[in-house]
Amino acid sequence: MSMTMLSETAVVHMQYDLDNVPSLPDPDWTRFVCISDTHCQRFPIPDGDVLLHGGDLTHTGTLKQFETTVDWLKGLPHPVKIVVGGNHDLTLDNNNNWYDTNFQHWHLQGKEDVQAIRELLLGNEAKERNLIYLQDELFEFRTKDSGRLWSVYGSPWSPYFGGWAFNYPRAQAQRYASAIPKADILLTHGPPFGIFDRVNTGELVGCEALLSRVAQLRPRLHLFGHIHEDHGAVVCKWSSNDQVHGSETVFVNGANWPAGNKAYLPSGERTQFGMGPCSPVIVDLKDSI
Repeated sequence: MSMTMLSETAVVHMQYDLDNVPSLPDPDWTRFVCISDTHCQRFPIPDGDVLLHGGDLTHTGTLKQFETTVDWLKGLPHPVKIVVGGNHDLTLDNNNNWYDTNFQHWHLQGKEDVQAIRELLLGNEAKERNLIYLQDELFEFRTKDSGRLWSVYGSPWSPYFGGWAFNYPRAQAQRYASAIPKADILLTHGPPFGIFDRVNTGELVGCEALLSRVAQLRPRLHLFGHIHEDHGAVVCKWSSNDQVHGSETVFVNGANWPAGNKAYLPSGERTQFGMGPCSPVIVDLKDSI
């Protein structure tokens, strides 16, 4: 099954034939491949200029789990690979000594080697394999010689849920959202309110402050995950055509873990991880607008 959305400056492929992936519309476009919530799993990833990962690289952030995921990511051919953490990536949360204070709830055998984990993501080998880890940081890159300079901001935070990592109380959401700067691409682990944030109970659990901030900044692409059961993508056209901030944003919940009504195919078979309705989302963006 093929599922594609089109606009003048964006093409979004949600389902496609992995053996015959659609081509870029033109050489002056850039292909972003969006994934999230991979939780140590490996599955086929289409090629592209940039791989974006919206967090939850692991189950509970152990060194062994990070080795599994980082080894997989390093082996992928994308010239640029940008990742953020998520609430399951416990050992990455060094804010106010969060992991030091809370590790015993998950890691009963003792603390994990945080320095070794950060070396996997930030060390020389990661850089040599084009892997970029962002934690409330802005990064700029080019995919073509003398081509467009793209900017991406990555943040691992999401509203409080079960006392996991990188959680903020909803009462403090504005402080976290207001720290997000203008960038072409926004990566957050948690979704904005009302956009692919519906859980199995029907409740919308995204962040209202994040939605407000994204509406102000209007990035070209906003990738998130966290809510496994609401994988999807949409091209949002803003009501006013603001040439400074942009006229549209592609929103992607890239969670690849099959859940909710996507856990099973119409045939009754269980959806394979990162396949079918939970496939990586391909977003092609026109370089100049």
